[in-house]
Amino acid sequence: MTQAIRVRGLVKTYPAKPPVEAVRGLDLDVHSGECFGLLGPNGAGKTTTLEIIEGLLDPTAGEVEILGLKWGQNDTELRNKIGISLQETRLSDKLTVRETVTLFRSFYAAGITPDEAIGRVSLEEKQHAYVDKLSGGQRQRLAVATALVGDPELLFLDEPTTGLDPQSRRQLWDVIRAIKGRGRTVVLTTHYMDEAERLCDRVAVVDHGQVIALGTPAELIARVGGEHVIDLDLDPTTPTRPTHGELSGLPTVNAVREEGDRITLTAGEPHRALPALLDLLRARGAKLAGLTTRTATLEDVFVTLTGRHLRDGA
Repeated sequence: MTQAIRVRGLVKTYPAKPPVEAVRGLDLDVHSGECFGLLGPNGAGKTTTLEIIEGLLDPTAGEVEILGLKWGQNDTELRNKIGISLQETRLSDKLTVRETVTLFRSFYAAGITPDEAIGRVSLEEKQHAYVDKLSGGQRQRLAVATALVGDPELLFLDEPTTGLDPQSRRQLWDVIRAIKGRGRTVVLTTHYMDEAERLCDRVAVVDHGQVIALGTPAELIARVGGEHVIDLDLDPTTPTRPTHGELSGLPTVNAVREEGDRITLTAGEPHRALPALLDLLRARGAKLAGLTTRTATLEDVFVTLTGRHLRDGA
């Protein structure tokens, strides 16, 4: 399988006392034609890694290859092969949608027509509207159009749906699926776990400047101990709560996480774990405020691996 991105031993250190290591020997491979998700909380090194791959930052050490090319050797060729949509793309309010895309098309040696780029993000009806008259979702789709107009082989989308309403998010999901459907490679960062699960073929979890987990969403969910989660909310007045050891010893329970009055169990077979859990609670005189079962998600993976929710500090 050919690689769109190959990173080996990537290091980025910022001068300070003591020096700040934003990226610490990171390795990464992104396959051609896949939608690849890069997940990590603020300060994990995710943004720094992306900016180095995009050619916006120089690494302190390590090797980076994009489409078989390297920054510093093939800069012009690389800029014509990649497209970037930043989280907040500042576009001129006094240009129309069509004028904006036409301007960005002039930056590339080859590409698609402005009309085609506008059509791919379904902004035909807004092509003569000024940028400052667009909704948040329409602006985000316009930002993606400016990244698409050079017909890139590799597209970077940095949190493209942050702050959008559900309908606008799903419209952008359709755009991303269509890009991948044309055989192009997409690198996506997001703070929404459902987005990563629905769009990404593989995801990497980055924390403390390193990749701490890599695989398909299903593989990562299976790796944390099963596909099922039991969320248990204890009444704050409960006199005696079950111990971590007691909960871990329940049938098919693979992991236990406690956050305040909430206990989360990952179980392989909830139909066996639940009766044993209820027996344990009765024996301890514990009072229930709520009990739910659900399918495990990437959010569970992330919390298990990092001890934090993805949106903490975001």
